[in-house]
Amino acid sequence: METLDLTTTWVGITSLIVFIVGYYFVAAEDKYQINKTKPALMMGITILMLIGIYHAVNGLEMKRFHHEVEVLIVEIAGIFFFLYVAMTYIEAMLERQVFRTLRYKLVSKGYDYKKLFWVTGFLAFFISPIADNLTTALILSTVLITIDRENKAFIVPSAVNIVVSANAGGAWSPFGDITTLMVWVDGKGSFVDFLYLFPASFIGWIVTALLLSRFIPEGNPPSAEGEEEMRILKGGKVIMGLFALTIASAVFFHQALHLPAMLGMMFGLALLELYIYKLNRELVAQGIEDANRDGVADSEQQGVNVFAYIAKIENDTLLFFFGILAAVGGLHFLGFLEYFTALYTQFGATAVNIGVGFLSAIVDNVPVMSAVLKSSPDMGADAHAQWMLVTLTAGVGGSLISFGSAAGVGVMGKLHGIYTFTAHMRLAWTVLVGYIISVAIWYLQFQVLGIGA
Repeated sequence: METLDLTTTWVGITSLIVFIVGYYFVAAEDKYQINKTKPALMMGITILMLIGIYHAVNGLEMKRFHHEVEVLIVEIAGIFFFLYVAMTYIEAMLERQVFRTLRYKLVSKGYDYKKLFWVTGFLAFFISPIADNLTTALILSTVLITIDRENKAFIVPSAVNIVVSANAGGAWSPFGDITTLMVWVDGKGSFVDFLYLFPASFIGWIVTALLLSRFIPEGNPPSAEGEEEMRILKGGKVIMGLFALTIASAVFFHQALHLPAMLGMMFGLALLELYIYKLNRELVAQGIEDANRDGVADSEQQGVNVFAYIAKIENDTLLFFFGILAAVGGLHFLGFLEYFTALYTQFGATAVNIGVGFLSAIVDNVPVMSAVLKSSPDMGADAHAQWMLVTLTAGVGGSLISFGSAAGVGVMGKLHGIYTFTAHMRLAWTVLVGYIISVAIWYLQFQVLGIGA
């Protein structure tokens, strides 16, 4: 089917302007006090509408456009429902006091702000390869806000650290980020190949963390005298186990059954709903028994509602992704995302792949990686090493801007009004230094020493 280049037409130019203006308001969320979801949704739907109007006015064949929209909707739905389930599990664990208990254990150990900074960073780096960078960032940002909600001097650099470590940890595992999964499924590298990115990912994050740690205040988080010991409520540990099983199900559905990973996540949601039904019966029965014995039921024994968890998820974060992916999908249809792939011939694979990291921070790494894979540019004689480089830069580069990665957007939603675009950009230079170090480690390992190439 013939591909149209609509970048120089009125619809292409207008759509690009809409995208730039929309992204300006996303970035200036603090200045205008507008939720980033609103401009994101507006620009995404507007661009698709403009393309439809252009086709209708000019009497163009709509079949290709309809097909592209259907594919786009399927891609968005996959991400949407994946996050939908992950966020539901997080809310369930929050209600069962999993994170408050973790916070209590960390604080009760006497950890000061700096130790908590490093503990959450290491946890993010080593959990994200299994649970994916977004889920990891959401979990640990929840822990952050339960440690000390009021201390922005601690939360902001710690949030940046979590985003960077989650993205860096996700870069060396096929399951750690959507972009690495895309590269793996496309056959550009085996499972073991991604493990060779560990040194570049780890050292780059450590450098950024060392720089960020200089901004962490001295002292300990507040711990009231005689603070009541927190414990995970009944069913909390089972829910944690079900969440791990859900992630495993997503991998199994995708790799073994060749079905969308979100189906595995929805299977996990079904397991959660069934377990909550069983848990409710146990809690209600225990409550009745306690009331008969003591005359009053323990509040812990009251029933819980799984749909209450769903009601609490950050719907604005989900809708933000919908808007951004719709907008970028529209620009891809118009032909804009194809331009940078032509640069491989002119500037060479290494330079362009490093640039992909910066582009992914602005546009989002998923559509950028999708464009690279679809165009399948000539990576040169060392194609394998170059595919590992673009995997590294697309994953780690998303940390340069707060909304450049799923992890960053998720944390912005969780720490709304605290971790913002402006707050992140004040510390973005530390991320840039780590990014440069990661690329340098890749060059030394793959190009000079030939390890993993």
